[in-house]
Amino acid sequence: MMSFFQFEQDFVESLRCIPMQVRMKLDTCGVKLKLNHWHQLTQAERQTLVEMPCATDAEAKQYHDYLQQLVTEHTGKPASELPVEENPPWLNAAHIPETVQQKAREMGVNLELHHWKRLTPAQRFAIIKLSRPSHENKNFIPALKEFNVLN
Repeated sequence: MMSFFQFEQDFVESLRCIPMQVRMKLDTCGVKLKLNHWHQLTQAERQTLVEMPCATDAEAKQYHDYLQQLVTEHTGKPASELPVEENPPWLNAAHIPETVQQKAREMGVNLELHHWKRLTPAQRFAIIKLSRPSHENKNFIPALKEFNVLN
């Protein structure tokens, strides 16, 4: 099981926000879970989604089906579907996505390929998510520090 990142510590005990490890599973199984969906789930259901594996195709299908069942039970309809990337960028250690490079430059950070290569897929996923314009970016720099990209 993945652990929570330090930059998530202000909400992981209550699970009031969707943690990165669950966000990664959502992208892996193809479900667009909104925060209002998450808030309708019980604490136990949220914890199950944190702990439930989603690494293999079979696990991703099971995760998808379980999550859609929960959302439907709580809201009356399933969550939107997302296309599942065949080769997601967080699994590619040989290329830093342009959105990440752009956010790093905006923040005055020189992110080099050797930094990117030594990150785990989960860390690369977090950096990618935190670099998107639509995401609250306050944790971009804390994440880079946590992952030893910045001193």
